[in-house]
Amino acid sequence: MGTGQTTSEAKKSKSKTPRKTQDSSILKQKSPAEFFAENKNIAGFDNPGKCLYTTVRELVENALDSAESISELPAVEVTIEEIGRSKFNAMIGLVDYERVDEELYDDFETTKAREKRLLKEARLQEVQAKNAALGKKVKEPAAPKAIRGRGEASFYRVTCKDNGRGMPHDDIPNMFGRVLSGTKYGLKQTRGKFGLGAKMALIWSKMSTGLPIEISSSMRGQNYISFCRLDIDIHRNVPHIHLHEKRDNKDKWQGAEIQIVIEGNWTTYRPKILHYMRQMAVITPYAQFTFKFVSDALDKNVTIRFARRTDIMPPVPPETKYHPSAVDLLLIKRLIAETSKQNLLQFLQHEFVNIGKSYAERLIGEMGSEFSPKMPVKSLTSQQIVRIHQLFRQAKFDDPSGDCLSPAGEYNLRLGIIKELHPDMVATYSGSAQVFEGHPFVVEAGVSVGGKDVKQGLNIFRFANRIPLLFEQGGDVVTRTALKRINWNSYKINQTQDKIGVFVSIVSTKIPFKGTGKEYIGDDISEIASAVKTSIQQCCIQLKSKIVRKIQAREQQERKRNLSKYIPDATGAIYDVLKEMALSHSSKRKRYEDEDADTELLKKVSARVITKETLTEKLAQHVEQVDYEMALEYATQRGVKEEPREPIYLHSLESENKFLDLHSPIFVFRLFQ
Repeated sequence: MGTGQTTSEAKKSKSKTPRKTQDSSILKQKSPAEFFAENKNIAGFDNPGKCLYTTVRELVENALDSAESISELPAVEVTIEEIGRSKFNAMIGLVDYERVDEELYDDFETTKAREKRLLKEARLQEVQAKNAALGKKVKEPAAPKAIRGRGEASFYRVTCKDNGRGMPHDDIPNMFGRVLSGTKYGLKQTRGKFGLGAKMALIWSKMSTGLPIEISSSMRGQNYISFCRLDIDIHRNVPHIHLHEKRDNKDKWQGAEIQIVIEGNWTTYRPKILHYMRQMAVITPYAQFTFKFVSDALDKNVTIRFARRTDIMPPVPPETKYHPSAVDLLLIKRLIAETSKQNLLQFLQHEFVNIGKSYAERLIGEMGSEFSPKMPVKSLTSQQIVRIHQLFRQAKFDDPSGDCLSPAGEYNLRLGIIKELHPDMVATYSGSAQVFEGHPFVVEAGVSVGGKDVKQGLNIFRFANRIPLLFEQGGDVVTRTALKRINWNSYKINQTQDKIGVFVSIVSTKIPFKGTGKEYIGDDISEIASAVKTSIQQCCIQLKSKIVRKIQAREQQERKRNLSKYIPDATGAIYDVLKEMALSHSSKRKRYEDEDADTELLKKVSARVITKETLTEKLAQHVEQVDYEMALEYATQRGVKEEPREPIYLHSLESENKFLDLHSPIFVFRLFQ
């Protein structure tokens, strides 16, 4: 008994022995590629559908930047090809296998579930048959939903071809296979900032398909095409090159073509992708876009061409220097390490905007006795750099001029709106450069009324550095301003019934996006919110004058219509009176001061020189004259209370002693003489 207890206790104590765990205190490190692979939603790769959209967006924006950088009118071709499972398996060298155990799969339908589904379909057919017999309209049965398992994905080959600058042969691997590397760093207006774009598409391709990306590129004057097939080493953040070679360029082609295979969802994100392409055509009417979706099912194929409307391009935005109020300690230290200037005076003059020689000398004098204009800038201590930073925060500097910005321009914005929406009327406005946190920005706006494929109410189109923003619209500064800060009724615009397009484009050296996904601009920067409101209001003021003129014209037509519809009745009544007077005049003598004139009129009626048709014509002319006078009075005295008019008398052409009262009945008779 004792022995048994001892054995069980020994086993129990052995089972309680703690297992050897990995030491959590070991320091680990992740590469940038590995970090973004694990947090792909940061860059807009949330789900397969959003991944497809973001891939198209990043490739198109890179293509536009490439063409604009050499002042070439962009011509961009985008193709999305749907790849079936069998074709995808063939691409990766995987043999198709038939299912052996059906119950193992997520889309397996049990016998009970199948019977239930068939019974439901049979009942629906009975109801439709009864409705058809009664003559009621029968809806076509919806196509049965395809049952898809979670493991079965949709794959797409995305190809983007442009006519831009191209890429140097030796730089291609690092430009696509190393995260946080690129040519867009520095202080200037650019569409991209983070060096992620195409790299994130490559990372998603590696995660979802395992297939490499293919790049073809040729620069101006090159007689060869650089071809590179590569993927990325996630853990080391370096390119893994499969093939890198030079090929003949017989057609003298210039530009770049990128091809990538990823998992995606075209069905869900089709409207977003097409809407993005349409908005891109609005903000860049000088570009030509060709979009194709290719599928084995021919009825799903899509081909859309957004034609170029103008050859006037915005200037290429130059790189600029930092404003003193927009720098921090780390940036000052980096500028000191990278500067080629020797002393402090030269450093302040050449590394920052709005600091001239005299102002730099004043700043150095304010820093303290240990500073001097000729002191070596590389010898500055950490404490001295802090003092410079403090002075930058406290001193006043002129605002940046905004010369480094390249907005789309009112001309291009108006053309884009007219080309894609065909509105009844449109107004545009471009504001002057303003500043937030030391960064210049320009707000352009356009407001349209009416148009093709525009729904009732506010249709808001947002752009940042000439990029369409499609997501997170509710929190964006443009949406909040248009919905809450604009009194549309005061501009004769009905916010709920009219088809209103609101277009706002913001360009800056630093767009204050919320998150790295570049989805929307926050409403917490008062300078931008105020500029957006002013720009929309200026457009509305222009539209109000057009709308008022349109209302006046409509009211004028209504007045004319109301007067004209009484012409037949008035003609008949007047002619009957004149005929009776003509008959009575033959037997009685008229006793009026102007007897001769009236006798002449009645003679013409008796001789049928004046007929109903004559009266109708004269009354129509009178309506035209009255309508003109009323419209003129409406335009010049709108809002002024009218007093009763006094009788107006004009000299008669027949006699100096006779007057005509324009308000008396006899004037009507004079009208037809």
